[in-house]
Amino acid sequence: MDLDRLPPREPSPPGERESPPERDDLRRWLVAPWTLLVFLPLVVVTTVFWGILAIALAALSKKLAFHCGVVWARCLCWASFVRVRVAGRERAPAGTSYVFLANHQGDYDILALYGFLGRQFRWVMKQELRKVPFLGWGCAAIGHIFVDRSNPRAAIASLDAAKPRLAGGVSVLFFPEGTRSPDGRLLPFKKGGFQMARQLGLPIVPVTISGSLRALPKGSIFPRPGTIRIEIHEPIPAAEVQDLDRAMATARARIEAGLTAEPDRARSGGG
Repeated sequence: MDLDRLPPREPSPPGERESPPERDDLRRWLVAPWTLLVFLPLVVVTTVFWGILAIALAALSKKLAFHCGVVWARCLCWASFVRVRVAGRERAPAGTSYVFLANHQGDYDILALYGFLGRQFRWVMKQELRKVPFLGWGCAAIGHIFVDRSNPRAAIASLDAAKPRLAGGVSVLFFPEGTRSPDGRLLPFKKGGFQMARQLGLPIVPVTISGSLRALPKGSIFPRPGTIRIEIHEPIPAAEVQDLDRAMATARARIEAGLTAEPDRARSGGG
């Protein structure tokens, strides 16, 4: 992206404080040389290294291989001066399987959740990512779930085939909006994650992500130093998930409440 032709500044999404425009511009200029000379090459090197290691370790243990992604994501956050703070981990204790449902603001959602959620999970991602060298190969080896979003029947079949992987504290994570929000506000939810939770008898854990849209604005390759906040909300019990409409409304309300809440109340949990 040409730094001399930056797009007009948009209003802050819900849950984010405004920063002075001159401060954001200064941050972009300051990190641009670092991004080009250090960060982007590091993305390539770490993706290749941890992708190959994940493939190798997956032959022994997919749970062990999952941690390759954790280290990869943390390295990239630290290298781009993005801190991640997590609140509410105690609401979803380790050792139990859940269906995590998170809002989707941008690419840094993936790094923040993978690196700092602190729970073993399998991601539901679009089929096209399987073909990405090293990244997609490593995800496939770990057991992440690829779905063909253009073919609902095939997508359902992929989710059904993945059910045996979700046991012993291994959860599944969906972006129920299905795509990134252009302005940070919630898009309509799709039913796939809710239906899977009902079929498996698992509780749903709504998760709010704030700050990732500002960390990497759409169309930019220059991450901005800053903080991403993850808030894990009270789970929706499996018994209540049987009523899909009610579960969808509850999950949406909790995620949206996190977007509009004062961000400083999030407690530090892993930045």
